[in-house]
Amino acid sequence: MKAIPYSRQEISKEDIASVVRVLKSKYITQGPEVKIFEKKIAQYLKVKYSVAVNSATSALHIACLSLGLKKNDIVWTTPNTFVASSNCALMCGAKIDFVDIDGDSLNICLKNLEKKLIYAKKINKLPKILIIVHYAGNPCELKSINFLKKKYKFKIIEDASHALGAIYDKKKIGYGKFTDIAVFSFHPVKMITTGEGGIAVTNKLSYYELLKVYRDHGIKRGINKKKKWMFDQKFLGFNYRLTDIQSALGTSQLKKIDNWVVKRNKIALRYKKKLSGLPINFQKIEKKNISSFHLFVIIVDPNRTKVSRNEIFNKLIKNRIMVNIHYIPIYRHSYYANMGFDKKKFPNCEFFFKNTISIPIFPSLKNIDQDRVIDIIKSSFKN
Repeated sequence: MKAIPYSRQEISKEDIASVVRVLKSKYITQGPEVKIFEKKIAQYLKVKYSVAVNSATSALHIACLSLGLKKNDIVWTTPNTFVASSNCALMCGAKIDFVDIDGDSLNICLKNLEKKLIYAKKINKLPKILIIVHYAGNPCELKSINFLKKKYKFKIIEDASHALGAIYDKKKIGYGKFTDIAVFSFHPVKMITTGEGGIAVTNKLSYYELLKVYRDHGIKRGINKKKKWMFDQKFLGFNYRLTDIQSALGTSQLKKIDNWVVKRNKIALRYKKKLSGLPINFQKIEKKNISSFHLFVIIVDPNRTKVSRNEIFNKLIKNRIMVNIHYIPIYRHSYYANMGFDKKKFPNCEFFFKNTISIPIFPSLKNIDQDRVIDIIKSSFKN
């Protein structure tokens, strides 16, 4: 049997041609293609500014710095995400804490967030930044989070690594009405790819200027109109730049994003129909929203079956279905173990982690392969 990955990149002849064209050009690093890609992303999201970088991790890091995060400030995020969503705070010398997820949406739980904010205000430990994660491409409830933002005076970074093409209340995720900076990933398993890469987008000019400088060693260029060669390092920055080669690939890929989101939603709907009636639950998507379905997760319901998640996971792997778990909660990693987090404070995240499987979803997934996944899942419960 051939292996079926949980996700993979889609590379066309046009994508390859776009990369070859740049390789034959005068510029392969910081040339015109980076600016073209940034402009296309900004136009797609209907946001004013965008800064392309070499990974979403880098984008999260400079987003924190551009919002003024410093030593001993506090950042909150959800634990059901990749470690980069919290590492970016620690890289700035800040402190990190977590808010439990909602058991239905799998995004940040608004009730837990508000409760935690009320207590944090009493003890004078409010977060400077809240990093919200649109898990699997499902939009967070931005209006309600923005209400709390205004009340408790924190800033918001959207970790939209999963969510390019997702729609919240008729607007593309990343358009920035309710948040300060949004970050997207272009890793091969994401919605579009540049090989490795990411981008930070914002509507605020001051954040945009800082993002650019932090990306480029802390150097500000074009500071002297007469001496075009003049530049000055303003502060300690990083070499987080994206290349022209990668940017050309990204621009080519972006043309297909909406079509790919439609295909992912069709695959997700087919899973839900074919797996209905089994003792599993699905992520809840609000009717006003459209998920990008970067991931499709099933949640085995232990209240309705004695079959464990691990049994199903192992059977899928045995049959060369390369499923995954997204994610091991951040506080469970050994690096975070000594920070004093109590997993009992995150019951929804714990339940999800112990019972979830990410099953294959990508635009070119064929019905015959999807049916193979479905059949194995169904047979796991029969046995």
